Amino acid sequence: MANPDIVIIGSGIGGATIASGLAGSGANILMLERGEPLPATPHARDTRSIFVDGHYRPKEMWREAGGAAFNPGNYYYVGGNSKFYGAVLIRYRREDFAAMEHFGGVSPAWPFSYEEFEPWYSKAEQLFRVRGTLGEDPTEPFHSIPYAFKPVPDEAPIARARAELRGLGLHPASLPLGVDIDSWLKDGKTGWDAFPNTGQGKVDAQTGPLTAALTDQNITLETGAYVEYLEASADGKTISAVHYRQNGALKKVTPKLVILSAGAVNSAVILLRSPSYDGKGLANRSDQVGRNFMNHNSSAMLAIDPRRRNDAVYQKTLMLNDYYLSDGKGGKPLGNVQLLGKIDGNMLKANVKRVPKFALDFMAGHAVDWYLMCEDLPDPESRIMVDGKDIIMQWRRSNMQSLDGLTKVMRENFRACGYPIVLSRPFDKRTPSHQCGTVKMGDDPATSPLDPFCRSFDHTNLFVVDGGFLPNSAAVNPALSIAAQALRVADHIRKVELAA
Repeated sequence: MANPDIVIIGSGIGGATIASGLAGSGANILMLERGEPLPATPHARDTRSIFVDGHYRPKEMWREAGGAAFNPGNYYYVGGNSKFYGAVLIRYRREDFAAMEHFGGVSPAWPFSYEEFEPWYSKAEQLFRVRGTLGEDPTEPFHSIPYAFKPVPDEAPIARARAELRGLGLHPASLPLGVDIDSWLKDGKTGWDAFPNTGQGKVDAQTGPLTAALTDQNITLETGAYVEYLEASADGKTISAVHYRQNGALKKVTPKLVILSAGAVNSAVILLRSPSYDGKGLANRSDQVGRNFMNHNSSAMLAIDPRRRNDAVYQKTLMLNDYYLSDGKGGKPLGNVQLLGKIDGNMLKANVKRVPKFALDFMAGHAVDWYLMCEDLPDPESRIMVDGKDIIMQWRRSNMQSLDGLTKVMRENFRACGYPIVLSRPFDKRTPSHQCGTVKMGDDPATSPLDPFCRSFDHTNLFVVDGGFLPNSAAVNPALSIAAQALRVADHIRKVELAA
């Protein structure tokens, strides 16, 4: 496609969903994805291959500010990180759209309300065929359309855990999930959380919106296309070209619109690497590109009862938001609690290499495995930078008091439920799976690179639609919010940009 109307960079949640929203518009659209389709191999359900050997992890290394290198948990395949996600498609709570005070500071407001955004959440839930139910979670915001599918059912040990939490006066609720559980289990008796989706079991960016988008003959996907930089026009007001490398050759395409959806880290990197008159990169008049990087403060927590075996296969069907808006005593918010996919000894071995495997197998077989997630607050000095070809992450964690508080109260709760051993371990920067911030939207071009429709204030034909636009991280998985905004932006492009 020599001169497409639109180039979309990236095929993850943002890129694939905006492509589906533009399908049928008549625009010629070229999607550039640096990865290839995820192949179906025995590695896909082998916990040792995935979690110990790191079969699917990228070959690249990033650096911490200060020099230490690490291998990031980003994945480069068609569908992006969503090929490995836990398929939790949950809305931000209504309160997350307004400024909210936390132990570590104030979480900023969105430039529009939940009520304005709500219809797009409903459309995204339909697109991703979300399974869930209303009425269980007291923090659940208004839904104009109920879930179309019933929730994924609890297995017996999880139904027991749900009853135990209810017995404490808490409100466990079904996780909203993009999972066809029967289809998933046909390909292997494992969980899906952090497992690659090589079939149709998970509704990810590829199996959901991208598949729908590619039914439009005007939309073309090129893989193995690594975008190196964007080129601004002579007057600096638009993006005139996209430069990418494919099969060793440097290529150039000149679209009318550019939609950057490479993920919060890599979208910022592309902009920072792009030539500009001031040397700060593109879309960066505000000096905020790469800044305000957020990645949830989170821990794994194992509630262990050596007397009771947990024989759940997939496990991940439950969440608890009793501490989302306060600490349960009228204090400041703590965060979200949800189940992890069922762990085994290999998954534990990846983190505690010195413990014998038989001990880890016993521990895993008698544990109910939870994920504690708290909001990371935006900080201009928490940022993504580039040094030549190197990506540098300077993640300054914030609001850790919330994670400490949530860890304490859930340890008490699980012990009260009859689990005598409760272990927890924080996740580190090698797992930036909930990356957000870096190219945030707002009303003021002096403080935000993007307007409320994710269009660059500096370049009228540039949109950035991925986790980078999020002004706050809330304390829930961001995938559905990214998808909903992508549909909203696609609608805006159809009505304003393509109609002009």
